[in-house]
Amino acid sequence: MCGILGFFDPGGVDESSALALAKRMGDRIAHRGPDDHGEWCDANAGIVLGQRRLSINDLSPAGHQPMQSTSGRYVIVLNGEIYNFLELKIDLVRRGYPFKGDSDTEVALAMIEHHGFEESLSRFVGMYAIALWDRDTRRLILARDRLGEKPLYYGRLGHTFVFASDLNAIRAMPTWSASIDPDSLGLMMQHFYIPAPHTIYKEFKKLLPGSYLPIDAANAELDRAPIQYWSAADIAVESMRMRQPMDPEFAIDELDRLLRQTIRDKMISDVPLGAFLSGGIDSSTVVALMQAESSNKVKTFSIGFGEPEFNEAHEAKRVAAHLDTDHTELYVSAEQAQSVIPNLPAMYSEPFADSSQIPTFLVSALARQQVTVALSGDGGDELFGGYTRYLLAETIWNKFNRLPKSLRSIVGKLAGAISPNQIDKLVDPIKPFMPERLRYKQFGNKVHKVASICQSNDSAAVYKSLISMWSRPSQVVIGAQDVDMLAALPAVIQTLPNFTERMMLTDLLSYLPGDILAKVDRASMQESLEVRVPFLDHRVVEHSWRVPFDLKVRGTDGKWLLKQVLYKYVPQELIDRPKMGFGVPIEDWLRGPLRDWAENLLDEKRLREDGFFYPAEVRSTWLQHLSGKADWQHLLWPILMFQAWFDHYERAP
Repeated sequence: MCGILGFFDPGGVDESSALALAKRMGDRIAHRGPDDHGEWCDANAGIVLGQRRLSINDLSPAGHQPMQSTSGRYVIVLNGEIYNFLELKIDLVRRGYPFKGDSDTEVALAMIEHHGFEESLSRFVGMYAIALWDRDTRRLILARDRLGEKPLYYGRLGHTFVFASDLNAIRAMPTWSASIDPDSLGLMMQHFYIPAPHTIYKEFKKLLPGSYLPIDAANAELDRAPIQYWSAADIAVESMRMRQPMDPEFAIDELDRLLRQTIRDKMISDVPLGAFLSGGIDSSTVVALMQAESSNKVKTFSIGFGEPEFNEAHEAKRVAAHLDTDHTELYVSAEQAQSVIPNLPAMYSEPFADSSQIPTFLVSALARQQVTVALSGDGGDELFGGYTRYLLAETIWNKFNRLPKSLRSIVGKLAGAISPNQIDKLVDPIKPFMPERLRYKQFGNKVHKVASICQSNDSAAVYKSLISMWSRPSQVVIGAQDVDMLAALPAVIQTLPNFTERMMLTDLLSYLPGDILAKVDRASMQESLEVRVPFLDHRVVEHSWRVPFDLKVRGTDGKWLLKQVLYKYVPQELIDRPKMGFGVPIEDWLRGPLRDWAENLLDEKRLREDGFFYPAEVRSTWLQHLSGKADWQHLLWPILMFQAWFDHYERAP
């Protein structure tokens, strides 16, 4: 795990100043690789590569990057891990390739030299961001892993093409200049994150997962579309076409075998290794299989909170005790959690607003005290149908779709015409007489959400409504278009016959890389901790789409198949409970200890002078939240995170 960076100016560079600049860029992301740094330059070609190293496999100088191939043709910097490097190395040794060390980067470089770049990508099992310089063709190639576990930003500053694992490195360029993109800001208001290929800046992009981008002297100043070498959407469609009925017991054993194989691969490390454990299905499965594959006690880590509705530490402790892991838990006070908030802008180099970033950082910091690598359970919900919103969306759509479109539209308009506060006033007196499942704290908000769903024309619009915070970004962001992120996803998604699987694939392509993986990468790398995600081994992803849907979701029981694997190792009674998010009580904090901080960021004069948000809309939302009559944390947190980020990076001193 590392941080990579570089720039390419076909007109050539001064070697001394270019290497010094690469060193300064690397210093900006030293937390991604505190163990070593390296810079390399071909002044005549105008290419400069740099890397910050977190030593994981082969701790010796033989793993130093940038690394040159045996022939001298290729130079590489790599962030991440190639998990099957030992298997690939055996084949290369048979072919006579002379290895100097035991790093996966050296194996990756040898693969590229012997098999070519795209063929090598197809054979890599891993998480990675790669920059490769080909001296013969004077071509730079950037590549990102299939699911988007590792980040890679790129863009142009004048005539210079520049890239890095983190925008902070690019900001060190002396020609740094970038303008905030209101459409990207609008997307953040909708989804808490800015989806690839967008970034907060108009001039920069994120490389899409499963793609590579060749840059040479002829196109270094031109926009060029990345080339896709692996597509989760295509894989899903092709795998579903190959589906055959499966005996449940066979399916359980097959998934168990595959998961044990991928977890075995991800336990290869020359440094201490452990796992996050929340006590939920996904993390418990990962830990159970790790312990089954290990002769020593697996180190596991959990964070606890005083608020019962946010605390899973006691469940995690019970699972750890059953599996006999070496378990560490830390109960965090509200003050400790809140102390993370001022550091979030530095941690996330572009604005990011999933508040679970706070506990993710805290558990990463806890784990880093004992290990350098941790496994996590991310990806299980997207692959096996675990999110409760899947069932909710399908239920709502099935019910409303029976009504004539004109009637749905009228109901939606009528419900949406009354403010949430007014609805709450009407409903509060009769709440004690309503079924308990309908006694929502913010009943008016729920009615408004249903009102927007009523006016949806298809299932995709229903899902978009459910996952959107500000449903119309143009309502709050000045100059923003109401960009439909889902419309930019592959059209083949809508060919899937099952609504829930369309939602699962949508999340796999958008929410997972844009939110979950970005959150974990930035939070963990801030503490120089490498996090590996076994469920996102592409072999597991491909297999999951071949599994019949009724083995993944049975009635209202999501992740059925994954649970059956887990129950082979952990008693069902330790696991069966309502799903709990990894969150913190932002709603109450904003009315209490964070109120002054938020008030400063949402000051009306400041909003007007900055010119990003409509002050009246923001202030109205803020005051409604403070009154306690509405819970607008999901609308306010992205604004607050942008404002804090803008203070840190963009506001003139």
